[in-house]
Amino acid sequence: MIDLDNNGSSGNSVVNFGRGWAIIFYCMAMFWFYVGFVNDGSNITAPAVAERIGVQSGTVLTCNSIAGVVGVGLFILVGQINRRIGPRKTSGICMIVAGLCYIIIGNAPNLVVYTIGMCFVAGGIMSAGYIAGGTLVATWFPKKKGIVMGYTTMGHNLASAFYVPLITLLVNHLGINIAVIFPGVAVCVLAVLGFLFIRNTPQERGMYPDNVTEDEFNNDYVNDEEADNNDSGWTTKKLLTNKSLWQVAVCTGFFQICSVGVMSQLVVRNMELGFTQIQATSIMTVLACIGVFGSFIIGMLDDRFGTKRTMIAFGFWYIAALVCNITNTTFGTYISIFMIGMAIGGSANFTTSLPTSVFGRQGFDKVNSVLFPIQGLFTSLCFAVNGIVLNITGSLRYAYIVFACVAGINVILITRVDEHRYNQDYRKEQAIRARTQELIQEITDRVRQELDEELKAEGLIGVGASDTEMKTNEKKASDGET
Repeated sequence: MIDLDNNGSSGNSVVNFGRGWAIIFYCMAMFWFYVGFVNDGSNITAPAVAERIGVQSGTVLTCNSIAGVVGVGLFILVGQINRRIGPRKTSGICMIVAGLCYIIIGNAPNLVVYTIGMCFVAGGIMSAGYIAGGTLVATWFPKKKGIVMGYTTMGHNLASAFYVPLITLLVNHLGINIAVIFPGVAVCVLAVLGFLFIRNTPQERGMYPDNVTEDEFNNDYVNDEEADNNDSGWTTKKLLTNKSLWQVAVCTGFFQICSVGVMSQLVVRNMELGFTQIQATSIMTVLACIGVFGSFIIGMLDDRFGTKRTMIAFGFWYIAALVCNITNTTFGTYISIFMIGMAIGGSANFTTSLPTSVFGRQGFDKVNSVLFPIQGLFTSLCFAVNGIVLNITGSLRYAYIVFACVAGINVILITRVDEHRYNQDYRKEQAIRARTQELIQEITDRVRQELDEELKAEGLIGVGASDTEMKTNEKKASDGET
């Protein structure tokens, strides 16, 4: 059924996902561990590892950047594995690898072991959350992916709120070598639960995408039989030479540079501005909780206005937040912290939402297997920016200036993206909407024609009368009856 007042959305409900809620909470949990292991948790683990090994904290951050670049190779491998065995098994395997290697980095005797372990931590947990998790979202919620990503990226906020104080408590009382064991084991437990309860497609649970009815699916969605093939005609060569893929990769990757770069060292930055570690951690916890609503709002905006417009608005918001921060004033600092907190889940939302909008769910696992390694490569650059700037200047203020410039450039690039270029479901729905509008217009014209003929037969209008004359005569006739 087409809702002509709903801007192409296949339903207005933001909670009616049925068994799809299991997918939402599963992806949310994977994001929680990703942010804890790679992003925000680095506020605590990087200095702790640096102290244990006897190096500068900036050096450890540079190793994280190297791990991110090397992890791109893992993303490519995992992308191919994901296409063959499905996102359920892929996510479980990746989380187990990440969990075991997270324990290793906390007990690493030197930077070499740390860097190797971090390659598998970043590569594993990011592949689970973004490659496998992205495929799950695109398959289960192709049209509601905006609001769904708003829910799943709440995992980012919740990690900022609870993972950072948790790992801080564990490190302070047990040391980094023991502290990492608890989250390492927990993510392995999540992997086992995924193996048992998660399914690759809604059809395996007796459902249709977006939890629509069978009639809605047949009318508004492209069936598997209608799709070109399982990969929707895409090959690696075609994707790597496709303009839209690079636009999507760059636009989502640039926002990841900004967001991950800021959040991974936000506690350190707040301590530069005069807060104690406890105060800085507490501020992150409070604002991350507020940011849960930010993730929901971004998801709602994505669902209502489209991913492209939402990304442009997000870019201006983030630039303003960073400009406030680099003023180094008390008022600017508090405003920026609030704005950054509200935007925690934004960039993560777009990494799946924009590719789904542009390429659709058909062949998404193939598209994502090529796209996400490029996104991951861009994301890893943020650690290099923070590490280099921190070692050279001793302050993260100048890194924020770099991130603000990147966000500004990205807003311009986003305006060039064709948001639904290859989306087969969108094209089918638009075609049906167009046919529906044509049918309405045809019925309207037919009724008017029949009315004209009746009025002519009764002598109320003459042959060849204009629309104005007809309306005038109709009014006179109506007044006469009155």
